Amino acid sequence: MFHSRQNYRIDYEQIFLPDEWKQKSMNITVQHIQKSFHKNRVLADLSFSVRQGEFVSVIGSSGAGKTTLFRILNGELMADSGSVCFDQTDLLHCRTRDKKAVQKQVGTIYQDYCLVEPSTCMQNVLNAALPDMHFPAALLGLFGRDRRVKAGQLLSRVGLADKYEEPVHSLSGGQKQRCAIARALFRHPSVILADEPVSSLDPVTGTQILDLLKEIQQQENITVLMNSHNLAMALEYSDRIIGLHEGTVLYDGPADGLTPEVLKIIYNDQEEKTDSLRYSDYSVNIVHSENSDQTVHPGRFVNNHPSNDSDHPKKDGQNNYFPGREA
Repeated sequence: MFHSRQNYRIDYEQIFLPDEWKQKSMNITVQHIQKSFHKNRVLADLSFSVRQGEFVSVIGSSGAGKTTLFRILNGELMADSGSVCFDQTDLLHCRTRDKKAVQKQVGTIYQDYCLVEPSTCMQNVLNAALPDMHFPAALLGLFGRDRRVKAGQLLSRVGLADKYEEPVHSLSGGQKQRCAIARALFRHPSVILADEPVSSLDPVTGTQILDLLKEIQQQENITVLMNSHNLAMALEYSDRIIGLHEGTVLYDGPADGLTPEVLKIIYNDQEEKTDSLRYSDYSVNIVHSENSDQTVHPGRFVNNHPSNDSDHPKKDGQNNYFPGREA
C-alpha cells in the first residue's frame, strides 16, 4: 500500500546534513587510456590526475574525446587499454563490487538533465537511492522518511525549496539542472562529473548554475570535473584546465596560463574561440624531458611563469603533475 505524500510534510529547512556527508579524499589518476570505435581512435594515450576538491574543466573542439572520457570516468564505457584509478581502485581492472563502490562516489550531471519529466522534483532526487534499495521497496516506491528528509534538504540546498511536489516538465531549464544537481548530491559523492551542464541554458542562468557548482565544490570539498564548450566560463570557474586535442592532453595547467596560440591548436584554429582572449603575464611552452625529476608528457603545454614556489607543479609519484593553487 502506497503512503500518502501528506505523511511526509517535513520542515526540511530545520534539518542539517548528516555526518556521512563529510567528504573522504578521492584522487583520480588516468594513465595511458586509449579508446577506439571501429577504426576511429577517439582517445590516444591520454593521462592526467585530479586531486580531491579541485574544479577542473576539460576543453577541446568537437570530436576531441571529452564525452568519451567522461563516459569512461563514470563507468559507462570501458577503455581499450590503460587505467582509471579512483584512489587505489582501477575502474578498468577491478571486481564488480569495487566498481559499484567507486560509482557510488561519482555523481554525474548531464547536458539534457536526464530527469523523469512527469515525476516531481522530490521523486527525481529520490530516484538516486534506487541502486541502494531492495527490489520490493524500490518497486513500490517505499523510500522512507530519512531518504525523503535528505531529498528535501538537498532541494532546498539548490534553491528549489518551493518545488518539492512540482512536476519536472513544468520547470525552467535552470530549475531542471538544479534538480539534477540535487539528485547527483543525494549519495554524497566525492566527485561530480558535469557533462556540458550549462550548454542548454542562457548565459545568466548558466552563470547561476556554475556559481552553485562552485559553491558546492568549495563548501563540501567535492571534486568537480566539467566538460565544457563554453571557454569563457571554463576559464572563469576552474582551478585547472585540461585541453584535449585529437584524443590526447595538449595542455594541463591553470586557466591563466593559456594563451591564444595554444587555444588555436586546441580548437583547430577556430578564431571565435580565441580572438577575445589575451594574456600578457603568462606564456606556455612545449616541455621535453631533460631531467628525470621534471618529467612531463612530451608535447604538453605547462605554465612557464609561476609566481612563487606554491605555484610550481607538484608531482604525485606517477609522473603526473598538479599545478599549484592559490591559498
